[in-house]
Amino acid sequence: MNPFATTTARGTSARASEESPTSTVKNVSELAGRILLSVLFLLSGVGKIGAYGATAAYMSSAGVAGVLLPVVIATEVLGSIGIILGWQTRVAALLLAGYSLLTALVFHTNFADQIEMIMFLKNVAIAGGFLLLVANGAGALSVDRRLAS
Repeated sequence: MNPFATTTARGTSARASEESPTSTVKNVSELAGRILLSVLFLLSGVGKIGAYGATAAYMSSAGVAGVLLPVVIATEVLGSIGIILGWQTRVAALLLAGYSLLTALVFHTNFADQIEMIMFLKNVAIAGGFLLLVANGAGALSVDRRLAS
């Protein structure tokens, strides 16, 4: 289904010469939202590559095997790229929502420390944003939409 198609008086489909302002705002907002949700994970994954040893040690200190670090990096980098491009968005968003909740539960449960509580709630809020992508998809400006056309 083409989001830019209109129906003529005879019921045939024709490409709209102009997109409505509301539609443009929606499309750009969906793209910007995907980018803003994902850039944190992209930068974090790339940062983990540069600080591989320190990150593995930190994970181990929290009881998570450092051998899982390549999976963590792949999840963050590939998942965020998928969300930004709008490719396999629902799958990537579901994985990143689960990842966000899991990291909140493993690394940010010391609620006596206000910063840890805020980090926990940040992860929960991010998971909520990803779940909205699971429910609604990537939107018009995405590889998913292009492939569906």
